[in-house]
Amino acid sequence: MLVCLKGGICLINKIVENIEKVIIGKREQILLVINSLISSGHILIEDVPGVGKTRLVTALAKSVNASCKRIQFTADVLPSDITGFSVYNQKSGEFEFKQGAVMSQFVLADEINRASPKTQAALLEVMEERTVTVDGTTYKVPAPFMVMATQNPVEFSGTFPLPEAQLDRFFIKISIGYPSKEDELRIIGMHKAGDPINDLKAVASVDDIFKMQEEVKKVYVKENVAKYIVNIVGKTRNYEGVEMGASPRASFYLLRGAQANAYINNRDYVIPDDVIYMSDYVLSHRIVLSDKLKFEGVTSKQIIEDILSKEKVPKDEND
Repeated sequence: MLVCLKGGICLINKIVENIEKVIIGKREQILLVINSLISSGHILIEDVPGVGKTRLVTALAKSVNASCKRIQFTADVLPSDITGFSVYNQKSGEFEFKQGAVMSQFVLADEINRASPKTQAALLEVMEERTVTVDGTTYKVPAPFMVMATQNPVEFSGTFPLPEAQLDRFFIKISIGYPSKEDELRIIGMHKAGDPINDLKAVASVDDIFKMQEEVKKVYVKENVAKYIVNIVGKTRNYEGVEMGASPRASFYLLRGAQANAYINNRDYVIPDDVIYMSDYVLSHRIVLSDKLKFEGVTSKQIIEDILSKEKVPKDEND
């Protein structure tokens, strides 16, 4: 149990325990999803089928009493299915806007890499601006707004890899992974009497989320910790064999993720360990490796670990 020095910490604990009624043995992943939520970010979940990606999103939405829509991406899904479209009303003689699937607080973009590039691009505006534009008219999506996209890292037949511009819109990338044998036994036992997610109740509200999002922004960041973040991100751009490093957006996201991690750990200030912990989740999907590094089996995670091992960790304001 977390010690509740802030009201938000108590709520986070309640949300985590509620989700753990249906997602077993994945507390770290649950906390990362909550980190993204209170940071106003989007998540890319890359993992094999059947490990609970959809359940995690649904459980979170139910826990905070938010609306949630699921889009099963396939090659024939159109951009208008995502954003909405205008229909002519013969009675009124005017065009009416019919909402697309993104008009929801939580949007689960399932197997996003199965959609065509044109359809994938329909998410670019809404993920950044929280608006959609149809026939010259701009509409705001509900708040809080969060896109949680999934993709299978193994099956590539009939898929369209996400372009760097879209990957950069995602706050973090995570994987859930297979459960341990003990946890899998608990999962099997849990489903004997039916799916427990159907009985999941809300333990927080969207107003609580708004409040936590504002509190996260107030978590104090020392100047030398901010410089530490900029140095780490900057070195991804100059690393030998990296064709494209992390963007300035990554620096901001790493800062915000570190603030949220501090908040989740009941602190009102960021320490270097917050930055180190969030670095792989925020940066790995933003680094484009050369063919040579890929052939050698080098991963983005290894590059980030190497950068962190060589970058001096700040200790006080004078470092």
